[in-house]
Amino acid sequence: MDMNFKTACVTGGAGFIGSHLVRELLRRSMHVTVIDDLSVGRRDNVPAGAEFVHGDVLDPQIARIAARSELVFHLAARVAIRSSFEFITEDVTTNVVGTASVLRAIATAPERRVRRLLFASSMAVYADADAPVPLAETFRLEPISPYGVSKLAAERLVLQVCAQTGIDACVLRLFNTYGPGQAYSPYVGVVTIFSRQMAAGERPAIFGDGLQCRDFVHVDDIVQGFMRAMARARPGAVFNIGSGSGLTVRELHERIADVLGYRAAPLFAPAVAGEVRHSIADIGRAARELGYQPTRRFQESVADVVREVVGGNHGH
Repeated sequence: MDMNFKTACVTGGAGFIGSHLVRELLRRSMHVTVIDDLSVGRRDNVPAGAEFVHGDVLDPQIARIAARSELVFHLAARVAIRSSFEFITEDVTTNVVGTASVLRAIATAPERRVRRLLFASSMAVYADADAPVPLAETFRLEPISPYGVSKLAAERLVLQVCAQTGIDACVLRLFNTYGPGQAYSPYVGVVTIFSRQMAAGERPAIFGDGLQCRDFVHVDDIVQGFMRAMARARPGAVFNIGSGSGLTVRELHERIADVLGYRAAPLFAPAVAGEVRHSIADIGRAARELGYQPTRRFQESVADVVREVVGGNHGH
């Protein structure tokens, strides 16, 4: 199959990961359309050169715009695990029905331009792990949050509908992404949350004992994963995209405190329902099939991210 795509649509392209992805597609001289309702993303995140459509993929008219491109990256979603219990209806509507809306649009478009769809899923689809060991794509799919349930349902819709309609589909399960340009939210992006709180002289709260392990992957490596999947993924494949190594939340706190010269101890709060204890990506399949290899080590790249978050004012 010819993988030389000239046109791409990125749903959620005004968001953190989406805007980085759009920049890389533009760098490759592709015509890029961004669809975003700006509920989380920002208009000024969209790089010059991309065509921007302000709208919600739940609207059939908006979803049909995705069907005009050869390649669709579906990133539009509500992504907060912690708030997904409170906002279960909104999460399922956006993540499941929104995905179904995009699929219907591309599957029923008369000109059938879309040849490949890449879906941004999440490590939240996995069951909780008993130990901090890397999880392969074959690990139990038993999400413990409504968010994880919604992403798993969307994954299955993508793979089923695309297989039936002759569109190549690939699922990328993204782990804890960090990097420049991540907007502050009280629910998502612990690097940004801790950095802002420490810079303000506040004591960040660690939920649980802080020994839970996470796989922190730089947004540049997430983009690399998408680019490699765009070119090389076999239809119906599912890939973990992470760093392949774990860091405890306590270690994360220490690294950020070191960058900021922050000395206060963290606060500890009760563990949060729906958050897995251990989540580390086994990236062997992505390495073998896509040639994916993370290039940004957390220890070396976190300082730049922290300083950007606090606007360069990182002394205490």
